[in-house]
Amino acid sequence: MQVSLCRLRTHQLCFIFFNVVLFHALLFGADFMEEYFLRSVPSAYTDGKFADLRERAQTLNLSLQRENISRSYVISGSERCAAHNLFLLLVIFSSPENRIRRERIRQTWANATTLRGLRVTRVFMLGRPQEEAAQDNLLHEARLHPDLVQGRFPDPSPEALKAAMMLEWIVSFCPGARFILKADDGVFVNVESLSRHLLTLEARTADIYTGRIVHQARPDRDPHSPSFVPETSYSDTFYPDYCSASAMVVSQQVARKMYLVSYRVSLAVPAEVFIGLCAHQAGVLPVHSSRFSGAKHVRYNRCCYRVIFSSAAVGDDDVSKVWTDLSQGQGCSKLQTYYGLVSCKVWSYLDSIKYYSSGDDGGWSF
Repeated sequence: MQVSLCRLRTHQLCFIFFNVVLFHALLFGADFMEEYFLRSVPSAYTDGKFADLRERAQTLNLSLQRENISRSYVISGSERCAAHNLFLLLVIFSSPENRIRRERIRQTWANATTLRGLRVTRVFMLGRPQEEAAQDNLLHEARLHPDLVQGRFPDPSPEALKAAMMLEWIVSFCPGARFILKADDGVFVNVESLSRHLLTLEARTADIYTGRIVHQARPDRDPHSPSFVPETSYSDTFYPDYCSASAMVVSQQVARKMYLVSYRVSLAVPAEVFIGLCAHQAGVLPVHSSRFSGAKHVRYNRCCYRVIFSSAAVGDDDVSKVWTDLSQGQGCSKLQTYYGLVSCKVWSYLDSIKYYSSGDDGGWSF
């Protein structure tokens, strides 16, 4: 009887161990599979046709044209990158009416000027509002906060216009930034966690274009849709892989190469596709990272948010709550970090099931 009991206990322990391993394989295996299958094929870019582009990007200097280029902006923000040794430039796409959101971002995740002794700065990119009163408000805001860059195109307009403006502005007025984070204003970004990761990439900044990869997306062919893309603008069935617009990072060298080929890319495509097509034309491969959320929202857990880079669809009030908790809360042990990541993954899967079954966005609460 004792032998049978021992055997039974051994079987029970094995059963429990097997289920624990299976649970973690299913939970975290998706990320490993994503990282593997979303790797782009390097052989497509190994020929020498991009050698000339690399050399042109390295020697690109628009300092003599800066004055003329600045006149093409309503608000140029040309002095925002006065520091020559800038580690990270935060470029945040915003709309003219989102002043409260911009203020929250200034007070929270984009408030840093240095991280680990490295210089960081931010700019908000937007177009012209439809009403002159709103434009007066923006000019007043720019006097209080010299972090606005405003083009002369109307807002809303195709987001690709902002993306093209971003590339021009970076190479013209911020050529010393080693890395550029492009983010939407509805996203929360853990700049400190991201900066730690970028420090590990400094040795290979020539081709950094990373985020959550969108794979085999199709152009919107519905002529009644606001995101309609005619075949005359893009004729292929699928877009090449690109990084989600919610948050992505490029190095200075990649931004320069994208700028040099941007004239070849149609402005009729979405902003994230425009950037991806510029990368494709420049021979730059996107690198997938599951620590970017893409368009998904990650339910809040302090120890999880200390690890990830971004989470989409975070409300104005919640941005402040998350930031306060992260900046004032205690650190996380390895066990707490592990639990936090498990919690985030489980909730993400449950929200995905909820979204696909009911069409709901899987809203969250702090």
